Amino acid sequence: MLASVETRSVSPVFVGRGDELDTLNDALSRAAAGEPQALLIGGEAGVGKTRLVEEFTEAAGRAGAVVALGGCVEIGADGLPFAPFSTALRALRRALPDELAAAAAGQEEELARLLPELGEAGHARHDEEGMARLFELTARLLERVAAERTVVLALEDLHWSDASTRHLLSYLLRTLRTGRLVVLATYRADDIHRRHPLRPLLAELDRLRTLRRLELARFTRDEAGRQIAGILAREPDPGQVDAIFERSDGNAFFVEELAVAAHEGCRTGLTDSLRDLLLVRVEALPESAQNVARIVAEGGSTVEYRLLAAVARSAEDDLIEALRAAVNANLLLATPDGDGYRFRHSLVREAVGDDLLPGERSRLNRRYAEALEADPTLVPADQRVMRLASYWYHAHDPAKALPAVLDASVAARSRRAYSEQLRLLERAMELWEAAPEEVRARLRPVDYTEVYPPCGCDPATTPLHYLDLMAEAAVAGRYAGERESAMKITKRALHLLEDDGDPQRSAWFWVQRSRLVRSLGRGGGREELARAQELVRGLPPSEVHAEVLTRSAHWSMLHDSGPDAFQAAEQAVAYARMVGARATELQARQVLGILMVDAGHLEAGLAELHEVKDRSLAEDIPSVAVDTHINLPSELEAIGRSREAVPILHEGVELARRYGLPDSEAWAWGNLAESLFSLGRWDEADGACVDVGRMGLGVGARGLHATLRAELAVARGDFAEASRQLATAQGHFDSHEYAPQHHLPLARHTIALAVAEGRHHDARGHLERTLDAGFPLGSHRYAWPLLLAAMTAELTDDLLARIREAARRLPTIAPVWQAHERWLRAELLRAERRPDPELWFEAVSAFERLERPYDLARTRYRLAEALLSTGADEPDRAAELLRLAHAVATRLGACPLAEAVTALGRRARIPLGPRDHNADSLGLTARESDVLRLVSAGRTNRQIADELFISPKTASVHVSNILGKLGVAGRGEAAAVAHRLGLFPPETENRALAR
Repeated sequence: MLASVETRSVSPVFVGRGDELDTLNDALSRAAAGEPQALLIGGEAGVGKTRLVEEFTEAAGRAGAVVALGGCVEIGADGLPFAPFSTALRALRRALPDELAAAAAGQEEELARLLPELGEAGHARHDEEGMARLFELTARLLERVAAERTVVLALEDLHWSDASTRHLLSYLLRTLRTGRLVVLATYRADDIHRRHPLRPLLAELDRLRTLRRLELARFTRDEAGRQIAGILAREPDPGQVDAIFERSDGNAFFVEELAVAAHEGCRTGLTDSLRDLLLVRVEALPESAQNVARIVAEGGSTVEYRLLAAVARSAEDDLIEALRAAVNANLLLATPDGDGYRFRHSLVREAVGDDLLPGERSRLNRRYAEALEADPTLVPADQRVMRLASYWYHAHDPAKALPAVLDASVAARSRRAYSEQLRLLERAMELWEAAPEEVRARLRPVDYTEVYPPCGCDPATTPLHYLDLMAEAAVAGRYAGERESAMKITKRALHLLEDDGDPQRSAWFWVQRSRLVRSLGRGGGREELARAQELVRGLPPSEVHAEVLTRSAHWSMLHDSGPDAFQAAEQAVAYARMVGARATELQARQVLGILMVDAGHLEAGLAELHEVKDRSLAEDIPSVAVDTHINLPSELEAIGRSREAVPILHEGVELARRYGLPDSEAWAWGNLAESLFSLGRWDEADGACVDVGRMGLGVGARGLHATLRAELAVARGDFAEASRQLATAQGHFDSHEYAPQHHLPLARHTIALAVAEGRHHDARGHLERTLDAGFPLGSHRYAWPLLLAAMTAELTDDLLARIREAARRLPTIAPVWQAHERWLRAELLRAERRPDPELWFEAVSAFERLERPYDLARTRYRLAEALLSTGADEPDRAAELLRLAHAVATRLGACPLAEAVTALGRRARIPLGPRDHNADSLGLTARESDVLRLVSAGRTNRQIADELFISPKTASVHVSNILGKLGVAGRGEAAAVAHRLGLFPPETENRALAR
């Protein structure tokens, strides 16, 4: 092998770029302090991006940082999936083998898709979160590796990047939170035309506040002069500098080329053609070296020596001599691993490639493909199938190209490079008709697809069908987030199926179309599901039939829950069991469990959801397991059992992280924030909301995040923030069909904000539109709070009547709904100026049995108001209620409630400071009073049980009841309330402690 020979064509002096280098060094310092850094370096070809990165990484290495370099690899017109990340991870593995192994522990099967050296890639189920799962695990891997050591991850030539690399880079830059990590990437700015695939990524990254952009400008005349001096090793003639600078226009690479040409006696402005300028050095080489250069140019960004030898078909000594001439002329360079060759600059490779004749290009690609087929070890194993597919495709041989391209699509899918899989499948569809019939007849669906739309045949023995390719491509597009492409393929497939007479295959494509319509925000997908149901009706049970029923039941659950949804879910479970589709069966059972809870079969529905959760974990079906850890707590929250929901949601967050499901993690955080809000743990809820916003990728998760932030902002009185968050949520949900779980909370907070800002007319308008839409079965968990929020507005008699009628239809099976019903009845009488303290007392009592301190404080405030307005002879009781409500509002930061309580106390001349109280006035039983006294004395549940001769479990129940009645979140806060209100004289507490 030959080593690169140092020549004067590269200046030993690093010219200019001082400001840019300072920016990079500043990023290195920030990263070393634990703040991840992201930089993007753009500039035209030849302007000096690579030299800047080399100078920076060499300095970073000297400072103790670990440098991991990776470049996007171009093969013909195709980029290798994840190539720069795979190369960089290999470099990290060489530098920090133990650290990387520890960071990857437990996730080797998934991470092996990027770094095969970690082991065999797993055969996990492919789904829409599969790519995000890999991305999340990669981001966390880098954070862990960079926890103790500063790491520089440099990715070059993004203009050649594949879609999967772009998606992963975007995810990485958006989600990095910790670690001593610098991520920088370079791209050729002059190549980014209007339709270049990198352009959308650049626009997206521009919106990141954490990213710094560097755009390298051309050299000034002075900088060009210093560069020429470095190349010539002497001070150049001013006229020569003027001529070179004028001809190069300050482009660093052209300055080098022109300076070397001048040094070797060529005219500075040899030609006006840039291509001719770049080919000057090639044409000066012996013919054998020129031939080698042409072979290398067509082989890709880098060509291995053994592969080059096989394609060149010349004696080894002759090949070595030709390579030596090309290296000495600084045309080619040996690769850093010493295993192959690349052009010193990609512009020269492109010029040489463009100079090839069409037939010459096809012949070279055929020779590359034949050499690689004869000896697959000529290239790295993880590049083999992709490069073979590219070589055969550009050799214009459909018979060879079709199976090679299909093999490459399978490899792309195994790496979760779904965008590349889609491109390759589109290429396969392009080749389909041109390939000979005997070649197509040897292909089998089982070898090339994971999606088998049933056609009544065995995929292991039946030839691959064109529609099989379309099905696989449609799913790949959906997984990759390229839904427009997936929709086009699906529409074309359905058009082909119009006269095909294959109802199950047609039904499968209609299900795909339904999912795509929803995700693109072009409707609810109901019509498409109806077409699918019609097609499978009367057919024998099948996986497609089970999926159609499950999807239909799920749609009805979200939009129009009722008997039809229940029946569809039951039938889906039965069909899935009959055909052995276990994942579909568990998904259908999950839908069934939710529908059971919504229909009032609370314990049976929850039991079904618990069973699905446990079975999906035991059978290792991650998607269902994580879903159930989100949906089961949601149903618990719906019926007021927030405390039970919290630990399951924490488990859901950890599960989603373990499996790398960021969107699912976002939903878990969102549901956790909702339960924490109910429990009065608002600061924790706020933190969970932040995690939803960081993690959520989908429209639903982002809309949920904004809705939750709006609820907190309204309750705390930050109306400007509430308005911003509601606008954001509206923007996310407007593109989707009406769904009560999204639109009813959004309407509730919109009404509450309008009332808070005095816009009662707007509040009435929102309420009227909501009442016109109605409350579908299963939406009562959202309907009760919405009607209560509306009661704070100045309502007409007609709207009051409509609220009363709507409430009459809502169920009150769960205790929390019963509490809401009593509250609403009391509000309706208050609106009619007939306040009823007894009804308010019932509402307060109902909430004292629940753990909803904010709702309890609000109903206590209303009860105090009713007592004072009706002249009831209970001033002490009203004062007590106001003090308790004020204490909770102050602790939560619920400013509007605190101000309302303060204003009422001022009007009633009730001071809200500490005073003597008794436990009875707080609604505590005698036993609960004894327990609170011991809690205030710092006793544990076990000590309380021993003191009072009860079981620890009973003591725990009493403590939970006390927390709910006092409207506090923990034992410490309960003790603080007792001390502040003087419930127990010091001597009583001292006696308790003495015992």
